[in-house]
Amino acid sequence: MAEVKKSFPIVSTLIVALTASYFLIPLYATFQFSLQMLRGQWSLESYRSVFSSDIFLATVRFSTLASLTAIVVGALIVVPTAYWVRLKLPKLRPIVEFISLMPLIIPPVVLVFGYIRLYGSNSFLPLTMSNGGTNLLLVAGYVVLSLPYMYRSVDNGMAAIDIKTLTEAAESLGASRARTVAAVIFPNVRSAILSGAFLTFSISFGEFVLASLLNRPAFGPYLVQTGQDRAYEPAALAIMSFALIWVCMVMMQLFAARRPGQRLLPRLAPKRARIVTP
Repeated sequence: MAEVKKSFPIVSTLIVALTASYFLIPLYATFQFSLQMLRGQWSLESYRSVFSSDIFLATVRFSTLASLTAIVVGALIVVPTAYWVRLKLPKLRPIVEFISLMPLIIPPVVLVFGYIRLYGSNSFLPLTMSNGGTNLLLVAGYVVLSLPYMYRSVDNGMAAIDIKTLTEAAESLGASRARTVAAVIFPNVRSAILSGAFLTFSISFGEFVLASLLNRPAFGPYLVQTGQDRAYEPAALAIMSFALIWVCMVMMQLFAARRPGQRLLPRLAPKRARIVTP
């Protein structure tokens, strides 16, 4: 039989190259501009200026803590809900999925104005009158914004395991329903939770609308304010933000491909001792 030669995919390669250039060329231009803070030479002076700023470190610390809190709260809400719906209320699953998609329909500005009206100075629970209460509203907003991504990740993770058999096995050993969720379900959907966690972090860390209107010292408002006052530092901040998002995406892909109980990195085989013969 004559061997059929495969032709080179010119059209597909051209489409991929054009798509990549649409993303990479502006990114390279931004990176090059961030290196030109010192006239006549390329340097990392803009990055040094950013890292030497106390305001930058404070905003990064605040946004990191708020995002991590949102991840924990979101996981504690979504995992038991998705578990209970799949186990006991499968007919309500379309309704729960629709509710989880509502944050994609409702703009964040509507959400934050609703928080301000409900928990303002005239409310029975005036959370906006204190820093702690306003921080609580910000974390709640982050949880709502990340709900579609966290729920989808966890629900897909539960679809890959037999939660009914795991529940029956745990209950046969005397475990309560809460212990079953904590000790059996959570470890088996750990990769799915981490995938949703990285998405939540990438969304919450640079979020602007909620943090700005709630007047919180977060990274998103700092990035916008720096862009209005400086020239080279915003380019450096943009590059660092892109790097952070890509790290989150790579970590999400690594954890999403893991099976329950699988190690993230392969274990190195121990070296065998050499036997010396006389």
